[in-house]
Amino acid sequence: MNKKIALIGITVITSVLLLGGCNSADTTTVSTSEEEAKTEEKEEAKESTAELKDAASKTSIEEALNLKNNEGQEWTYTKDDDAWVLTSVTTVTNPEIEDQQGVSVCIPGAYVTGIDTDGDGTADITNDSYSEAVKGSLVIDYDAKVTSTNGQVYTAKTAPVILNTGAAGYSSSTNSDAATTYASDGYINVACGNRGKQDTATDEAGETYYTGDAPLCLVDQKNAARYVKYNILLGNLPGSADYLVSTGGSGGGAHATMFAATSNNSDYYDYEIEAGAVGVYENTDGTYSTTVSIDGKDQELSDGAWGCIAYSAITPLAEADAAMGFEYFLDSTYEFGSTFQSQLAEYLSTSYMDYINDQNLSVSEAKVGFDLNGDGDKKDTVKLSIKYDLDKYPETNGYYGTYLDLYLAEFTENLQWYLDNLDYSEGWTWFNEDGTALSNEEVAAMSSEDRSTAFIEGRYAKSTSTENGPGGMGGPTGGGPTGGMLGGAGMPNMQGGADAVGTPDAGTSQSATGGVDSANYETFEEMLEAYKTDITEIEAGDKYGNNLVDLYNPLNYIDTEDTENPTWSKIVMGAAEGDMSMFTSLNLQIAWLNAGVDATIEWQWDGGHVPSEVLGNSFSLYVDQMYGEYVDGAAKIKKAQAEPQTENGTDTEATGTDISSWVKYSDTSNISFSLADAANYRTENAKKAIPGFDAIDYGQEDYVFGSSTKDARHWNKTLLDIFTENSEQLSPLFNKSE
Repeated sequence: MNKKIALIGITVITSVLLLGGCNSADTTTVSTSEEEAKTEEKEEAKESTAELKDAASKTSIEEALNLKNNEGQEWTYTKDDDAWVLTSVTTVTNPEIEDQQGVSVCIPGAYVTGIDTDGDGTADITNDSYSEAVKGSLVIDYDAKVTSTNGQVYTAKTAPVILNTGAAGYSSSTNSDAATTYASDGYINVACGNRGKQDTATDEAGETYYTGDAPLCLVDQKNAARYVKYNILLGNLPGSADYLVSTGGSGGGAHATMFAATSNNSDYYDYEIEAGAVGVYENTDGTYSTTVSIDGKDQELSDGAWGCIAYSAITPLAEADAAMGFEYFLDSTYEFGSTFQSQLAEYLSTSYMDYINDQNLSVSEAKVGFDLNGDGDKKDTVKLSIKYDLDKYPETNGYYGTYLDLYLAEFTENLQWYLDNLDYSEGWTWFNEDGTALSNEEVAAMSSEDRSTAFIEGRYAKSTSTENGPGGMGGPTGGGPTGGMLGGAGMPNMQGGADAVGTPDAGTSQSATGGVDSANYETFEEMLEAYKTDITEIEAGDKYGNNLVDLYNPLNYIDTEDTENPTWSKIVMGAAEGDMSMFTSLNLQIAWLNAGVDATIEWQWDGGHVPSEVLGNSFSLYVDQMYGEYVDGAAKIKKAQAEPQTENGTDTEATGTDISSWVKYSDTSNISFSLADAANYRTENAKKAIPGFDAIDYGQEDYVFGSSTKDARHWNKTLLDIFTENSEQLSPLFNKSE
């Protein structure tokens, strides 16, 4: 990867530290203060001599992307939500697909005196006089305050900025208006378009060419962030450029995570410069400048995040096949779709064990909140590893170790949290052991223990009422094992059919139906050759010399010298989802914790893909709590007291999952289960075939779409190594027909 350091104008050899703060053979360290001092002197010397390669271009870009200079900017007002929304504007000066490289912003009405239509600085159209879309500039009231629904107080200078990362299935998102979802909380809500894996464009000769490859989807989101932050600094938009929160679900959750993990990293600058982004420019010596000129003074402009809330983050992909194969293989009772898949899962499991052990991982018990070594305290730093002994641990196909102890502890804690918070359930329908809905009087008399027992036994049907989830939207399909993502806050609707995001029937190796190993290859050897060809091409690098797979691995960037770490991060996964292994979010948490980031993961035991926030939690509650935790003078926000149900819901039959065969308890305030139980719960409820062939959810998260007769491009080096090393064993097992 191209690791040029911005601003200081030097090139530093940096290590790519997988899983945050781990040892690497490539790590370069400076061991003495004398050497550090010499390095600082060199940096200062370089900084003083670096000059912009094209100062005129910088001036032109900053003038063009100053929203005040955009005569076409148009605002609409929604009285019911008291919110002004900017019709999408282009975020760069050299867009490739303009309809996908724009941004829309929603502003709480309290921050806006009105719209200046004639440029004299005064409001000509106000909330009271508004009748239709109006062109002009915002007149901002910096004295106004908004108290969020949770009690946090914001102003036009301090309000968090919420960046919604669309990118469902790593696909493109067309520019759309920002939702008014967070206006009542005082946030600035941002919806941005992005190029994606299925895109094509037309060149000057009229020829169609493929575009949207990694990292362009992420780059477009970075460019949108730069645009919004720049116009906040200029005073064209309210909000704080210091408190940007990235959020999204599924592929959007992946990009929200990658956005935070790669904050202001120079590996992406060439792509941003190519698009004509504001606040990133090349110097004559090959380094970069990331300042903008405002009122004659240079100000730093970062494309980074302060925080991140990601729902079902489908990242990092590089480890996803091995992680999912290992997770399924932990269940010794799981029946794979074919002998080939079963053997592949065994190889993937060995590979994943080696991968984790090679990282030399460790974690602070105090940071994760678990006594991992069983000594009665949480004061130690514990080395994380996976071990193998089939004789002692046949129930997990031989695997055990401290890494898996942490995995099990997270699963246990998340279920315990769920049981402890059932008093927050709203509109649920509760049933007795005979399957009869309880009366209102019986529901009102339920104790916390009663609710927890009913939940464990699956005697409930969840409410279809909306809760605050990804993009501010939740709903009837957002929280269960079959849940999908509902559109909202500028995020695309993912319920438009499987082919919309790429299934095996749309061109990947593994079929979504039946027991075939591949619909597109007659022989194992043919598939192996396709892998070699594709991966050779990828490893040769793109036009900037970068490996696109490396650019999309957040673990390559967390806590590296050229990255700005976020302050906090939260990843919400459905424990019953089959789209991604739980290990991937665990690895991200480990990396962030070791980097000093406040990192939380939430695994919902009844949650499917992109689950909604539940049981009194909400997106805005967490943002307000983090603001109170890390911003001086802000209020400390607590979750509101639960008001238990007094009336039963209206469902006629229970739809909850009976988890009593997995969970052990004498009382529901102290539950437990084994690693084998957790693995069996995962495979029983995920209801998706074991991924393979770098498909991850059947090819959804690839970098290039395939077709009904051709696979998407192969990129997984781990699988190539397994195929190559075990070809004699795998080749005779491979089949095309059932």
